[in-house]
Amino acid sequence: MMVHTPDMVLHNGTTQTTERIVNPDSEYLKELPNHLRTYEQALSYYPNQVYIGNKTPDDLTALPQPWYDKECDCAARYGKFGQIMPQEEFILLMQVCDVFDLVKLDKNFVAQHKGSLASNEIIDEGILSRVKDGIAPEEVARLVNEDHAEPLYHNNELVGCAARAHDIDVNLSAHVMHENIVSKASSVLALLHVVKSAGIQKEDVEYVIDCAEEACGDMNQRGGGNFAKSTAEIAGFVNATGSDTRSFCAGPAHAIVEAASLVAAGAYKTVVVTAGGCTAKLGMNGKDHVKKGLPILEDMIAGFSVVITQDNGTDPAINLGILGRHTVGTGSAPQAVISSLVTDPLDRAGLKVTDIGKFSPEMQNPDITKPAGAGDVPLSNYKMIAALAVKRGDIEKADLAKFTVEHGLTGWAPTQGHIPSGVPYLGFAREDILSGKISRAMIIGKGSLFLGRMTNLFDGVSFVVEANGGTEPEAAGVSEEEVKGMIAKAMKEFAATLLAQAE
Repeated sequence: MMVHTPDMVLHNGTTQTTERIVNPDSEYLKELPNHLRTYEQALSYYPNQVYIGNKTPDDLTALPQPWYDKECDCAARYGKFGQIMPQEEFILLMQVCDVFDLVKLDKNFVAQHKGSLASNEIIDEGILSRVKDGIAPEEVARLVNEDHAEPLYHNNELVGCAARAHDIDVNLSAHVMHENIVSKASSVLALLHVVKSAGIQKEDVEYVIDCAEEACGDMNQRGGGNFAKSTAEIAGFVNATGSDTRSFCAGPAHAIVEAASLVAAGAYKTVVVTAGGCTAKLGMNGKDHVKKGLPILEDMIAGFSVVITQDNGTDPAINLGILGRHTVGTGSAPQAVISSLVTDPLDRAGLKVTDIGKFSPEMQNPDITKPAGAGDVPLSNYKMIAALAVKRGDIEKADLAKFTVEHGLTGWAPTQGHIPSGVPYLGFAREDILSGKISRAMIIGKGSLFLGRMTNLFDGVSFVVEANGGTEPEAAGVSEEEVKGMIAKAMKEFAATLLAQAE
């Protein structure tokens, strides 16, 4: 699911809040409001429609870049993978998710928009009953001006605030509470959608794993958690317990492996992996976008949820025998990272790179990253994977460009850190495998652990989703010993010049 949050770009994205501190009179801040999209513009943006399942990755690949100046011909709020919620409804959902009476809303705002939230197809009476009537607008202003509450704006008007939960604990400050409640609310929205899409009952869920990039706690355990159980509570998963998994952008891949392992071990029958979005990354590349005359494309809070349950004999399965992992000793060289996550697990399974129908690494939207100088992130990953395939003899050098098309995907996910990291393809992967288009997909999560200043290490983990029952690779007349010999030869020839040769 996604939420269009233009006012949060202005007031909560760290690029903007930092600029307001160091350069409050900057031209960027003055120009920024002119580059915000309307809800209708965000709704008709092709990558957003792909994210909720109304368009496919193939549809996006066929569309010439850039995409920001094109309108999707079938833009709709609801899709098979979720919805694009408007900001006013989401602010009410934030209040629903607050159980400590910290989110205070203007009573006029609540009265104006409660009906819209009630008409949302996944909002039931249990959710709606949590909406409070609101307080006087003068009291909202007082809390912001005198009590350091984090303001909530809609159409640039003050409509509420998130109050601090402690007078001196920075971990419970209004800013942190706002950030965490946004993550929680967007995760709840994803949870409500996933049980509907999967056709299961809320009571069926026994365990929830949250893998977002936020952390909740107080001064005695600042990241102690637990987002998972708090979101399960609001979503109505009465039979679920849960815990949080954190590994920066690699968190979702770790969490799905853990969930699949719990189900395979018989510990739980049905596990849901979930994550909300991140206000800090709103407008993260805004300066570059404004400088180039583009709209602010990082105006979306995104979330996702995935149901992992026992084998039903039909749906694709996660093969726990084909797991890639970036170990402590792997290092940070690009070829070493890709080897550990892609070719090493395939070698252990006796598979070629070409036995994977689609690879889904960091699926960032190039419409966002290219103007900011970061290039096309998915394409860069595919070039490295293709280079390894050439070196191993899985493909010819002349087929490098074709490999990225046949086995790659065009990025469509918003730059919300953990959100693009492999998982956006899971819904499409299920469909592509069930239809016979591909037999296997590899999901690759990568993370930057050094951001926490605890280690300089990189991180990554990968797993393979395959057709139910699995399919053995065709031997093509080659013996097992010959295959081993070819793998050994390819690995010996592996050199530091790999990437240069691939160019």
